[in-house]
Amino acid sequence: MDENPSGVPSTIRDVAKLAGVALSSVSRVLSDHPDVSPKMRKKVKDAAKQLGYQPDLLAQSLRSGSTRTVGFVLRDISNPLFAVIARRCEQELRSVGYSMILVNSDGDEEIEAENLSLLRRRRVDGIIVSLESERAATTLETLARFGGSVVLLDREVKGIAVGSVLCDHYSGVFAAVSDLLARGHRKISLITGSLEVRSSRERLRGMRAAFADSGVDFDDRFLSLGDFSDDFSKSEVIRLMSQRAAPTAILTGGVLTTAGAIRGLNRLGKQPGIDVSLIALDEWPMFDIFTPRLASVARDASEIGTTAARLLLDMLSGSEPTSVTVPTTYTPGESLTKVPGRRRKVAAAKPGA
Repeated sequence: MDENPSGVPSTIRDVAKLAGVALSSVSRVLSDHPDVSPKMRKKVKDAAKQLGYQPDLLAQSLRSGSTRTVGFVLRDISNPLFAVIARRCEQELRSVGYSMILVNSDGDEEIEAENLSLLRRRRVDGIIVSLESERAATTLETLARFGGSVVLLDREVKGIAVGSVLCDHYSGVFAAVSDLLARGHRKISLITGSLEVRSSRERLRGMRAAFADSGVDFDDRFLSLGDFSDDFSKSEVIRLMSQRAAPTAILTGGVLTTAGAIRGLNRLGKQPGIDVSLIALDEWPMFDIFTPRLASVARDASEIGTTAARLLLDMLSGSEPTSVTVPTTYTPGESLTKVPGRRRKVAAAKPGA
Protein backbone atom coordinates (compact mmCIF):
# COMPACT_ATOMS: atom_id res chain seq x y z
CA MET A 1 0.00 0.00 0.00
CA ASP A 2 1.30 3.49 -0.89
CA GLU A 3 1.95 5.36 2.37
CA ASN A 4 2.63 8.62 0.50
CA PRO A 5 -0.49 9.46 -1.56
CA SER A 6 0.18 13.23 -1.50
CA GLY A 7 2.51 13.05 -4.44
CA VAL A 8 5.32 14.74 -2.50
CA PRO A 9 8.55 12.75 -3.02
CA SER A 10 9.48 10.60 -0.03
CA THR A 11 12.76 11.28 1.73
CA ILE A 12 15.31 9.08 3.40
CA ARG A 13 13.86 10.23 6.75
CA ASP A 14 10.46 8.88 5.71
CA VAL A 15 12.03 5.52 4.92
CA ALA A 16 13.85 5.45 8.27
CA LYS A 17 10.63 6.32 10.15
CA LEU A 18 8.55 3.65 8.41
CA ALA A 19 11.24 1.01 8.83
CA GLY A 20 11.86 2.00 12.45
CA VAL A 21 15.62 2.28 11.99
CA ALA A 22 18.29 4.99 12.12
CA LEU A 23 19.08 7.25 9.15
CA SER A 24 22.59 5.78 9.00
CA SER A 25 21.13 2.29 8.59
CA VAL A 26 19.00 3.40 5.65
CA SER A 27 22.01 5.09 4.07
CA ARG A 28 24.11 1.91 4.35
CA VAL A 29 21.37 -0.24 2.84
CA LEU A 30 20.67 2.09 -0.09
CA SER A 31 24.38 2.43 -0.88
CA ASP A 32 24.77 -1.39 -0.85
CA HIS A 33 27.18 -1.31 2.08
CA PRO A 34 28.30 -4.88 2.86
CA ASP A 35 28.09 -4.42 6.63
CA VAL A 36 24.29 -4.75 6.80
CA SER A 37 22.32 -7.76 8.09
CA PRO A 38 19.85 -9.45 5.72
CA LYS A 39 17.03 -8.61 8.14
CA MET A 40 17.92 -4.91 8.19
CA ARG A 41 18.35 -4.84 4.39
CA LYS A 42 14.89 -6.36 3.85
CA LYS A 43 13.23 -4.01 6.33
CA VAL A 44 14.66 -0.90 4.65
CA LYS A 45 14.05 -2.14 1.09
CA ASP A 46 10.43 -2.97 1.91
CA ALA A 47 9.88 0.48 3.42
CA ALA A 48 11.47 2.21 0.44
CA LYS A 49 9.33 0.21 -1.97
CA GLN A 50 6.16 0.91 0.02
CA LEU A 51 6.84 4.64 -0.04
CA GLY A 52 7.93 4.66 -3.67
CA TYR A 53 11.19 6.21 -2.56
CA GLN A 54 13.65 7.18 -5.30
CA PRO A 55 17.18 8.21 -4.33
CA ASP A 56 18.39 11.69 -5.25
CA LEU A 57 20.93 10.90 -7.99
CA LEU A 58 22.38 14.41 -7.96
CA ALA A 59 23.02 14.25 -4.22
CA GLN A 60 24.57 10.81 -4.61
CA SER A 61 26.88 12.03 -7.38
CA LEU A 62 27.99 15.01 -5.29
CA ARG A 63 28.88 12.67 -2.44
CA SER A 64 30.60 10.00 -4.53
CA GLY A 65 32.05 12.07 -7.36
CA SER A 66 30.40 9.71 -9.85
CA THR A 67 27.17 10.25 -11.77
CA ARG A 68 26.90 6.58 -12.84
CA THR A 69 26.13 7.84 -16.34
CA VAL A 70 27.94 7.34 -19.65
CA GLY A 71 27.61 9.38 -22.83
CA PHE A 72 27.29 7.78 -26.26
CA VAL A 73 28.15 10.12 -29.14
CA LEU A 74 26.78 9.03 -32.52
CA ARG A 75 27.48 10.64 -35.87
CA ASP A 76 24.36 9.16 -37.52
CA ILE A 77 21.56 7.65 -35.47
CA SER A 78 19.77 6.52 -38.66
CA ASN A 79 22.51 3.98 -39.39
CA PRO A 80 21.20 0.54 -38.31
CA LEU A 81 24.72 -0.63 -37.41
CA PHE A 82 25.02 2.12 -34.78
CA ALA A 83 21.58 1.27 -33.41
CA VAL A 84 22.75 -2.27 -32.62
CA ILE A 85 26.05 -1.05 -31.14
CA ALA A 86 24.29 1.52 -28.93
CA ARG A 87 21.74 -1.04 -27.74
CA ARG A 88 24.42 -3.52 -26.69
CA CYS A 89 26.40 -0.77 -24.95
CA GLU A 90 23.33 0.31 -23.01
CA GLN A 91 22.46 -3.27 -22.01
CA GLU A 92 26.00 -3.93 -20.79
CA LEU A 93 26.17 -0.67 -18.84
CA ARG A 94 22.71 -1.05 -17.33
CA SER A 95 23.60 -4.51 -16.03
CA VAL A 96 26.13 -2.90 -13.66
CA GLY A 97 24.07 0.13 -12.66
CA TYR A 98 25.07 2.71 -15.26
CA SER A 99 22.66 4.70 -17.42
CA MET A 100 23.51 5.98 -20.90
CA ILE A 101 22.85 9.36 -22.54
CA LEU A 102 22.81 9.20 -26.35
CA VAL A 103 23.50 12.25 -28.52
CA ASN A 104 23.55 12.47 -32.32
CA SER A 105 25.61 14.86 -34.46
CA ASP A 106 24.03 14.19 -37.89
CA GLY A 107 27.53 14.14 -39.34
CA ASP A 108 28.13 17.78 -38.35
CA GLU A 109 31.54 18.40 -36.76
CA GLU A 110 30.37 21.53 -34.91
CA ILE A 111 27.39 19.71 -33.40
CA GLU A 112 29.69 16.83 -32.49
CA ALA A 113 31.94 19.18 -30.52
CA GLU A 114 28.88 20.76 -28.83
CA ASN A 115 27.62 17.30 -27.83
CA LEU A 116 30.97 16.41 -26.30
CA SER A 117 30.98 19.69 -24.38
CA LEU A 118 27.41 19.08 -23.18
CA LEU A 119 28.33 15.64 -21.81
CA ARG A 120 31.36 17.12 -20.07
CA ARG A 121 29.15 19.73 -18.37
CA ARG A 122 26.74 17.00 -17.32
CA ARG A 123 29.73 15.32 -15.67
CA VAL A 124 29.22 11.89 -17.21
CA ASP A 125 31.82 9.43 -15.98
CA GLY A 126 32.91 8.40 -19.47
CA ILE A 127 31.98 8.49 -23.13
CA ILE A 128 31.84 6.12 -26.09
CA VAL A 129 32.34 8.02 -29.35
CA SER A 130 31.99 7.47 -33.09
CA LEU A 131 33.74 10.52 -34.53
CA GLU A 132 32.69 12.13 -37.80
CA SER A 133 36.33 13.05 -38.43
CA GLU A 134 39.60 12.18 -36.72
CA ARG A 135 41.08 15.54 -37.73
CA ALA A 136 38.44 18.13 -36.81
CA ALA A 137 40.31 20.57 -34.55
CA THR A 138 37.29 21.68 -32.48
CA THR A 139 36.25 18.09 -31.79
CA LEU A 140 39.75 17.02 -30.80
CA GLU A 141 40.18 20.02 -28.50
CA THR A 142 36.87 19.26 -26.77
CA LEU A 143 37.76 15.59 -26.50
CA ALA A 144 41.12 16.41 -24.92
CA ARG A 145 39.39 18.64 -22.32
CA PHE A 146 36.81 16.00 -21.41
CA GLY A 147 38.81 14.67 -18.48
CA GLY A 148 36.96 11.36 -18.09
CA SER A 149 37.38 7.94 -19.69
CA VAL A 150 36.93 7.78 -23.47
CA VAL A 151 36.46 4.83 -25.83
CA LEU A 152 36.49 5.45 -29.58
CA LEU A 153 34.59 3.29 -32.06
CA ASP A 154 36.83 2.41 -35.02
CA ARG A 155 38.69 5.71 -34.87
CA GLU A 156 42.30 6.71 -34.20
CA VAL A 157 43.45 10.02 -32.73
CA LYS A 158 46.90 11.15 -31.67
CA GLY A 159 47.94 12.80 -28.43
CA ILE A 160 44.87 11.78 -26.40
CA ALA A 161 44.80 8.76 -24.05
CA VAL A 162 41.73 6.83 -25.16
CA GLY A 163 40.58 3.24 -25.41
CA SER A 164 39.37 2.00 -28.78
CA VAL A 165 37.46 -0.77 -30.49
CA LEU A 166 38.90 -1.20 -33.97
CA CYS A 167 37.60 -3.32 -36.86
CA ASP A 168 39.83 -5.36 -39.16
CA HIS A 169 38.49 -3.90 -42.41
CA TYR A 170 41.81 -4.58 -44.13
CA SER A 171 41.60 -8.39 -44.04
CA GLY A 172 37.94 -8.52 -45.04
CA VAL A 173 38.35 -6.20 -48.03
CA PHE A 174 41.58 -7.94 -49.06
CA ALA A 175 39.73 -11.26 -49.22
CA ALA A 176 36.75 -9.75 -51.08
CA VAL A 177 38.83 -7.97 -53.73
CA SER A 178 41.06 -11.03 -54.18
CA ASP A 179 37.90 -13.04 -54.92
CA LEU A 180 36.72 -10.44 -57.44
CA LEU A 181 40.10 -10.47 -59.19
CA ALA A 182 39.99 -14.27 -59.34
CA ARG A 183 36.58 -14.00 -61.05
CA GLY A 184 38.13 -11.80 -63.75
CA HIS A 185 37.19 -8.33 -62.49
CA ARG A 186 39.61 -5.47 -63.01
CA LYS A 187 37.35 -2.40 -62.99
CA ILE A 188 36.47 -2.52 -59.30
CA SER A 189 34.98 0.50 -57.56
CA LEU A 190 35.09 1.38 -53.86
CA ILE A 191 32.46 3.85 -52.62
CA THR A 192 33.13 4.94 -49.04
CA GLY A 193 33.55 7.90 -46.73
CA SER A 194 36.40 10.34 -46.32
CA LEU A 195 39.94 9.16 -45.65
CA GLU A 196 39.73 11.27 -42.48
CA VAL A 197 38.24 8.19 -40.80
CA ARG A 198 40.02 4.90 -40.18
CA SER A 199 37.44 2.58 -41.78
CA SER A 200 37.87 4.23 -45.20
CA ARG A 201 41.66 4.18 -44.97
CA GLU A 202 41.75 0.52 -43.98
CA ARG A 203 39.27 -0.51 -46.70
CA LEU A 204 41.32 1.28 -49.33
CA ARG A 205 44.54 -0.21 -47.96
CA GLY A 206 43.08 -3.73 -48.20
CA MET A 207 41.89 -3.07 -51.75
CA ARG A 208 45.26 -1.77 -52.95
CA ALA A 209 47.05 -4.67 -51.26
CA ALA A 210 44.83 -7.24 -53.05
CA PHE A 211 45.59 -5.63 -56.42
CA ALA A 212 49.32 -5.51 -55.66
CA ASP A 213 49.31 -9.12 -54.45
CA SER A 214 47.70 -10.27 -57.72
CA GLY A 215 50.03 -8.20 -59.90
CA VAL A 216 47.17 -6.07 -61.28
CA ASP A 217 47.24 -2.27 -61.44
CA PHE A 218 44.56 -0.47 -59.46
CA ASP A 219 42.67 2.22 -61.37
CA ASP A 220 42.02 5.26 -59.15
CA ARG A 221 39.22 6.41 -61.47
CA PHE A 222 36.96 3.88 -59.77
CA LEU A 223 37.62 5.22 -56.27
CA SER A 224 34.76 7.32 -54.83
CA LEU A 225 35.49 9.06 -51.53
CA GLY A 226 32.92 11.34 -49.92
CA ASP A 227 30.64 10.40 -47.06
CA PHE A 228 28.67 7.39 -45.85
CA SER A 229 25.23 8.65 -46.86
CA ASP A 230 22.86 6.84 -49.19
CA ASP A 231 22.49 9.99 -51.31
CA PHE A 232 26.23 10.18 -52.01
CA SER A 233 26.38 6.48 -52.87
CA LYS A 234 23.34 6.65 -55.12
CA SER A 235 24.73 9.57 -57.12
CA GLU A 236 28.15 7.93 -57.42
CA VAL A 237 26.70 4.64 -58.66
CA ILE A 238 24.68 6.48 -61.30
CA ARG A 239 27.77 8.44 -62.37
CA LEU A 240 30.09 5.41 -62.48
CA MET A 241 27.66 3.05 -64.18
CA SER A 242 26.71 5.65 -66.81
CA GLN A 243 30.22 6.15 -68.13
CA ARG A 244 31.70 4.15 -70.99
CA ALA A 245 34.31 2.41 -68.83
CA ALA A 246 31.84 1.40 -66.09
CA PRO A 247 32.96 -0.74 -63.16
CA THR A 248 32.12 -4.43 -63.25
CA ALA A 249 32.17 -4.65 -59.45
CA ILE A 250 31.35 -2.25 -56.63
CA LEU A 251 32.22 -2.36 -52.92
CA THR A 252 30.03 -0.17 -50.72
CA GLY A 253 31.47 1.14 -47.44
CA GLY A 254 28.61 0.95 -44.97
CA VAL A 255 24.95 0.02 -44.55
CA LEU A 256 23.55 3.32 -45.85
CA THR A 257 26.12 3.34 -48.65
CA THR A 258 24.89 -0.08 -49.77
CA ALA A 259 21.27 1.05 -49.64
CA GLY A 260 22.12 4.08 -51.79
CA ALA A 261 24.02 1.95 -54.28
CA ILE A 262 21.04 -0.36 -54.74
CA ARG A 263 18.77 2.65 -55.24
CA GLY A 264 21.18 3.94 -57.89
CA LEU A 265 21.24 0.61 -59.70
CA ASN A 266 17.44 0.46 -59.60
CA ARG A 267 17.28 3.93 -61.14
CA LEU A 268 19.44 2.66 -64.03
CA GLY A 269 17.48 -0.57 -64.40
CA LYS A 270 20.49 -2.67 -63.40
CA GLN A 271 20.68 -5.59 -60.97
CA PRO A 272 23.45 -6.86 -58.69
CA GLY A 273 24.65 -10.31 -59.75
CA ILE A 274 23.55 -9.72 -63.35
CA ASP A 275 24.83 -6.33 -64.50
CA VAL A 276 27.45 -5.74 -61.82
CA SER A 277 28.96 -7.47 -58.80
CA LEU A 278 28.11 -5.84 -55.48
CA ILE A 279 29.79 -6.43 -52.12
CA ALA A 280 28.38 -4.74 -49.01
CA LEU A 281 31.03 -3.64 -46.50
CA ASP A 282 28.82 -4.05 -43.43
CA GLU A 283 25.70 -6.15 -43.10
CA TRP A 284 22.23 -5.24 -41.92
CA PRO A 285 19.63 -7.92 -41.04
CA MET A 286 17.19 -6.44 -43.56
CA PHE A 287 19.66 -7.23 -46.36
CA ASP A 288 18.33 -10.80 -46.08
CA ILE A 289 15.25 -9.72 -48.01
CA PHE A 290 17.27 -8.68 -51.06
CA THR A 291 17.46 -10.92 -54.11
CA PRO A 292 20.08 -11.91 -55.04
CA ARG A 293 21.68 -12.49 -51.66
CA LEU A 294 24.40 -9.88 -51.18
CA ALA A 295 28.06 -10.74 -50.79
CA SER A 296 29.45 -8.95 -47.74
CA VAL A 297 32.35 -8.09 -45.49
CA ALA A 298 30.66 -8.07 -42.09
CA ARG A 299 31.60 -7.14 -38.54
CA ASP A 300 29.62 -8.13 -35.46
CA ALA A 301 27.87 -4.99 -34.22
CA SER A 302 26.82 -6.67 -30.96
CA GLU A 303 30.43 -7.66 -30.25
CA ILE A 304 31.56 -4.09 -30.93
CA GLY A 305 28.98 -2.69 -28.50
CA THR A 306 29.75 -5.19 -25.77
CA THR A 307 33.51 -4.71 -26.14
CA ALA A 308 33.23 -0.91 -26.07
CA ALA A 309 31.13 -0.93 -22.88
CA ARG A 310 33.46 -3.36 -21.11
CA LEU A 311 36.55 -1.39 -22.12
CA LEU A 312 34.99 1.77 -20.70
CA LEU A 313 33.96 0.04 -17.47
CA ASP A 314 37.52 -1.27 -17.06
CA MET A 315 38.87 2.25 -17.50
CA LEU A 316 36.36 3.62 -14.98
CA SER A 317 37.72 1.01 -12.56
CA GLY A 318 41.26 2.27 -13.02
CA SER A 319 42.60 0.27 -15.97
CA GLU A 320 44.81 1.93 -18.56
CA PRO A 321 43.29 2.68 -22.00
CA THR A 322 43.71 -0.20 -24.42
CA SER A 323 42.72 -1.16 -27.94
CA VAL A 324 40.78 -4.24 -29.07
CA THR A 325 40.41 -5.34 -32.70
CA VAL A 326 37.19 -7.00 -33.86
CA PRO A 327 37.46 -9.26 -36.95
CA THR A 328 35.58 -8.93 -40.22
CA THR A 329 34.32 -11.86 -42.30
CA TYR A 330 34.03 -12.01 -46.09
CA THR A 331 31.04 -14.03 -47.32
CA PRO A 332 30.53 -14.47 -51.10
CA GLY A 333 26.95 -14.18 -52.30
CA GLU A 334 24.73 -14.33 -55.33
CA SER A 335 25.44 -10.67 -56.09
CA LEU A 336 28.79 -11.67 -57.64
CA THR A 337 29.45 -12.21 -61.34
CA LYS A 338 32.32 -13.49 -63.46
CA VAL A 339 33.79 -11.38 -66.25
CA PRO A 340 33.80 -13.28 -69.57
CA GLY A 341 37.24 -13.91 -71.01
CA ARG A 342 39.10 -13.24 -67.75
CA ARG A 343 39.74 -16.38 -65.82
CA ARG A 344 43.42 -16.04 -64.99
CA LYS A 345 44.06 -17.56 -61.59
CA VAL A 346 44.94 -15.08 -58.92
CA ALA A 347 46.98 -16.06 -55.85
CA ALA A 348 45.01 -16.92 -52.72
CA ALA A 349 44.33 -14.08 -50.35
CA LYS A 350 47.09 -13.47 -47.82
CA PRO A 351 45.88 -10.67 -45.57
CA GLY A 352 48.49 -9.06 -43.41
CA ALA A 353 49.79 -5.81 -42.12
